[in-house]
Amino acid sequence: MILEVADIRIRPGEQAAFDEAIVRGLTTVASRAKGFRGWKVNQGVESPERYLLQIFWDTLEDHTVGFRQGPLFAEWRAIVGPFFAQPPQVEHFALVGKSPA
Repeated sequence: MILEVADIRIRPGEQAAFDEAIVRGLTTVASRAKGFRGWKVNQGVESPERYLLQIFWDTLEDHTVGFRQGPLFAEWRAIVGPFFAQPPQVEHFALVGKSPA
């Protein structure tokens, strides 16, 4: 399993609208992608315009090829893209270990 981590910065004052948009985009668009296994999004406490989005994929290619190069990406970007203050920084991670709970 691959973890995608996106560091998202939005324009000030748009947090409430972005909160709704990102959840809607994840539940109605991204969740339909092949290999999509779940998501989590957190908002910064000290920096409320900063969000960390985590999406779990079966493989790296499910995200980078299947989703990013497929028709769902345009739908996703139409929902969340208008809020971006700058392009998100995206990286991928492989699990090394986790707590037993």
